Amino acid sequence: MPKSTAGPEIERLILLLARLPGLGPRSARRAALHLIKKREQLMAPLQAALQTAIEKIEVCKTCGNIDTQNPCTVCTDPKRDQSVIVAVADVADLWALERAAALNVRYHVLGGTLSPLDGVGPQDLTIDALISRAHDPAVKEIILALNATVDGQTTVHYITDLLHGSNVAVTRLAHGVPVGGELDYLDEGTLSQALRSRTPI
Repeated sequence: MPKSTAGPEIERLILLLARLPGLGPRSARRAALHLIKKREQLMAPLQAALQTAIEKIEVCKTCGNIDTQNPCTVCTDPKRDQSVIVAVADVADLWALERAAALNVRYHVLGGTLSPLDGVGPQDLTIDALISRAHDPAVKEIILALNATVDGQTTVHYITDLLHGSNVAVTRLAHGVPVGGELDYLDEGTLSQALRSRTPI
């Protein structure tokens, strides 16, 4: 077992940083060292930001986004299209779609996808709340922006069945050839999906 090169407080900082996604023990050690060297410029503001997050950040009661206000900034934005709701599995997906800035709509965070093998059923997600929102007369379309995985597609089919016969259009993200992708490097599943989802030019 390697010897400890720092006191227990610094070792604890490294261990906590190593729990973050994308950081292993070595990366966490480098990040901790950088924070310590830049205490005034980085560590103090980071501590204040974390304290604010602990005290003020909450889950939006309408869509499931996280924000410092409830309902969140997205839900209270009057400039957003009220007729379209994009359903996503996680807040990270919501943020990714917002970065793309393709649509100015409202969202609904499901809290995951259906996964019978992992014991995740409809009661563990916010599917009922989505169905309730879909029955609002102002809503005309539900976009199911879920991953192209078995669990994601299972969730898409489940929600589509629940919304069958309603007055909303149910659509999902197109799957296929990525921008800049070369056909020779794509897997067969992606190619077959791209061919099935072809669109007129």
